[in-house]
Amino acid sequence: MNPLSFQAKAQAVFNNEIEALHRTQKKLDHHFDEACEKILACQGRVIVTGIGKSGHIANKIAATFASTGTPSFFVHPAEAQHGDLGMITAQDVILALSYSGKAPEVLALIPHAKRFKIPLICITNDLDSPLAKNSDICLLVDIDKEACPLNLAPTSSTTAMLVLGDALAVGLLNARGFHEENFAIFHPGGNLGKRLLVRVEDLMKTGEDIPVVSPETLLHETVLEISKKRLGMTVIAEKQKVLGVFTDGDLRRAFEKNIDFKKTPVKELLHGKPKALYVGELAAKAAQVMQQFKITALVILNPDETLAGVLHLHALLDSGVL
Repeated sequence: MNPLSFQAKAQAVFNNEIEALHRTQKKLDHHFDEACEKILACQGRVIVTGIGKSGHIANKIAATFASTGTPSFFVHPAEAQHGDLGMITAQDVILALSYSGKAPEVLALIPHAKRFKIPLICITNDLDSPLAKNSDICLLVDIDKEACPLNLAPTSSTTAMLVLGDALAVGLLNARGFHEENFAIFHPGGNLGKRLLVRVEDLMKTGEDIPVVSPETLLHETVLEISKKRLGMTVIAEKQKVLGVFTDGDLRRAFEKNIDFKKTPVKELLHGKPKALYVGELAAKAAQVMQQFKITALVILNPDETLAGVLHLHALLDSGVL
């Protein structure tokens, strides 16, 4: 088979699965609304289950629910019959996936759901299947055939199930008023969590670690402070009020002008207020400011405009914010 044949097969798979999504989309009706409302009213968790390839999709749907504000976890239907039924309570909702609606392991959960009056929502292709007939709400996956040329391997059907699960998760996300900040709380180790949770005060230098001199400090002493604190700059402040900064770049320009470093106070080289942010602002915003103005350090101020700290580019890199 030449590369063009591979591409032709790939195009056929895409077309088949896109068609499956279109067909399933047309089957959306009031039952989808009822499923969302039932899950939204759930006082416990959404127990997502399925066997085989449907089980893999169910696992992913449970993970998406959990990360978007709907408490959820996956229960393997076979393991459920060997003790894991204890993970399912009367306050939960069960979301069961079975394309045929006849998977014995999934059907075995029905008596437990009925015994404890646990709402059962199913995703299936067959409304006349045992699973559909014993469910409170049924969501239909409608495909003409699998993308597998043998029409055997679950392909288009699992894609449609996955998208239907995503649709549920997003519908619930919107209903709960779930925002980026909420998402970040559940993903503190990811890039989004770092960008939305880490504040400037979490990373900035404070106290004795801040390079700071008074406006009367001579340039040669200012250079010593920059070298000692190793941030490539020093804050110029008087009574904790920031007047400006003196950077490595300012130092080079001073050398070019043949300024006497032992007689010139740093205040003579002040040139406007420095770029600054306030305590409480996101470290991600500091990264944006540094990139925009091509600087490597930012002054951080308290609400009363006094010096709180200095945030350096290296801290953003080390923390993963940038």
